[in-house]
Amino acid sequence: MAGRGRMKLCILQVLYILTLWHSSQAQGHVPGHGLVKEEIPIQCPNVDDKMNNARISILYTSGVLNQNPDYSVALLYQTEECYKCPLVERLVILNNSTSCNILIDSRWNSRLEIRPLHEETVKQDPSCKEDNLSEKLHENGTYDLYVTFTPNDTGDKTVPGTVKCRHLILENMPADSYIPIYVAIGCIAGVSILITLGKLLYKKRWYCLNRLFMTTGNESLINPKKSDSIDDRPSAPLKPTPRATLRQRKPPKKQKQSVSNSGGDLGAYTSEDLGVMQTTINPADEQDSRPKKERLKSLDTFRGISLTIMNFVNYGGGGYWFFDHSDWNGVTVADLVFPWFIWIMGTAMAYSFTGMLRRVTPKHKIFWKIFKRSCILFVLGLLVNTGGCDPTRLTHLRIPGVLQRFAGTYLVVASIHMFFAKTVDVSMYTYWGFIRDIVDFWLEWILHIVFVTVHIIITFTLDVPGCGKGYIGPGGLHEAVNSTEASVYQNCTGGAAGYIDRQVFGDDHIYQSPTCKPIYKTTVPYDPEGLLGTLNSVFMCYLGLQAGKILMTFKEPSARVKRFLIWGLFLCLIAGALCGFKKDGGTIPLNKNLWSLSFVLCMAGFAFVLLAFCYVTIDVYKVWSGAPFYFPGMNPIVLYMGHEVLHRHFPISWEVSQYHYSLLSMDLWGTVFWVLVGLVLYKKRIFITV
Repeated sequence: MAGRGRMKLCILQVLYILTLWHSSQAQGHVPGHGLVKEEIPIQCPNVDDKMNNARISILYTSGVLNQNPDYSVALLYQTEECYKCPLVERLVILNNSTSCNILIDSRWNSRLEIRPLHEETVKQDPSCKEDNLSEKLHENGTYDLYVTFTPNDTGDKTVPGTVKCRHLILENMPADSYIPIYVAIGCIAGVSILITLGKLLYKKRWYCLNRLFMTTGNESLINPKKSDSIDDRPSAPLKPTPRATLRQRKPPKKQKQSVSNSGGDLGAYTSEDLGVMQTTINPADEQDSRPKKERLKSLDTFRGISLTIMNFVNYGGGGYWFFDHSDWNGVTVADLVFPWFIWIMGTAMAYSFTGMLRRVTPKHKIFWKIFKRSCILFVLGLLVNTGGCDPTRLTHLRIPGVLQRFAGTYLVVASIHMFFAKTVDVSMYTYWGFIRDIVDFWLEWILHIVFVTVHIIITFTLDVPGCGKGYIGPGGLHEAVNSTEASVYQNCTGGAAGYIDRQVFGDDHIYQSPTCKPIYKTTVPYDPEGLLGTLNSVFMCYLGLQAGKILMTFKEPSARVKRFLIWGLFLCLIAGALCGFKKDGGTIPLNKNLWSLSFVLCMAGFAFVLLAFCYVTIDVYKVWSGAPFYFPGMNPIVLYMGHEVLHRHFPISWEVSQYHYSLLSMDLWGTVFWVLVGLVLYKKRIFITV
């Protein structure tokens, strides 16, 4: 019995040892030898085609019959959008392996290279280097990349073999990814033409009816009994009623000026709406005479254009990269709208302050109104930041935001302009009268130039810990030597601007997913609506105020348009000089994330030109009514809040397939929905402001 017991014990011990050995082998361990170094896996995943991507199939063949890990090669890739970024290893391929597929971003030029893993046994041919393989790929294109390895004839592994590559071969003919845009433009143009023709036919209908009833058979229509009398003589034409005998209509009652946000024939709309304009800023000599008012629909249309484009790009823009914000430097369609809103807000001040000063409103009441409006905008911005179905965690509440930037900018610009606004044009007949809209406000100009100077000084002279002075890049992979060594600027996203926000608000209270994160692989949060950029947005708003001063000071359309175009060209030239007329060049590149000076000047220049176009076509020649952009421009705050809070809810949005045609249709529908809401509010004379 004892022998059997010892035998069972020995068997159990052997089984236990075998179990340990098997477990250690499965985990990559060998008893007594520690962790075994794992080889880089051969990655040939099965990939599904996606939007904004192209497929590359790589076939690696060689004269060697058996697969040899020493002959493995790697596919290195980087998009050209990642400025000064190293190539990153995406795929490792063994010789004589099956075809390996990989998806490559097709939105920008692709940088590709085939590089041997073991350079002591494999030599890289120039055909496999980045200069020969990089190109712009077609979206949904399928490309073949043939890689061949030829070992040396002597079989001596100390003498390297050679890896050669062929150019990418396009195997299919993908459809133009911009076809949904062409179709959308055609549909919009068709609907616009039909609406225009419908209006013309409707007017023509009443014109024809009027001609029918007023030019033929007047007597029978007016007095049929008389025309049907026995006397066949033509009835005498009716004598025109003397003007004195006509009933005089009572003159319309004068509507009292309301202190609220509604007033008179303007459809209950506030003075901040940019629409009510005084034709002169000189007080009338007689006490009873009142300045004539005119409605500039071009201003509301400008604001409506900005709001409509903002709705569209915020909903996704159909998945097209140019309808999304730029990753770091550069300008896209999505980058236009926010600065234009800031700019047109400045134009509003020229009208609102003129009205308040004419009513002799005390400055403390003016400032209280400015402060109250800024607080409301800030609170609404926090409400937008807490949007979603999940409860808000106050420990991670984002404090900066779009409306918060509006609030801070408006508070600064309006408070300063409160002390410089004028109601009397005292320099009309001076020798500097042609530039009196600038000279009369020279001190205000100096104050705003000081803001810009402070922004530049802080940006380029603040010593950021671990980043040094003057860095304005995205961090992450930017300026890294290679993909294995981290860049010295890895955690320096935004330079001084990002550092200030992280110190003031903390990492948890600023934007966690900056636009540079997917491309540059950044790890630190960065907020594009941070504190430092507010200094330049203040200057952007003041340039919009300058447009308002032009409209208030000069009455002739030619004088206004001429100055708009001069300002637009001048500002764009300065912006181009600062950025070297390149996307990533110059001393101060175009950068919406930083609100760089070149970006602000460029956006202001575009705004002046766009306003000139709207003013000429809508208010001067009246060839365009401003529709449909005019209607959302009358209720901007309501539509902005609505599209931000309800953009994921039915019937505005629902889940669709991830293709351009479906996403573009959905995003256009969401935009049209809010335009229709603006139209309904306009028809019902509902105008909500803050």
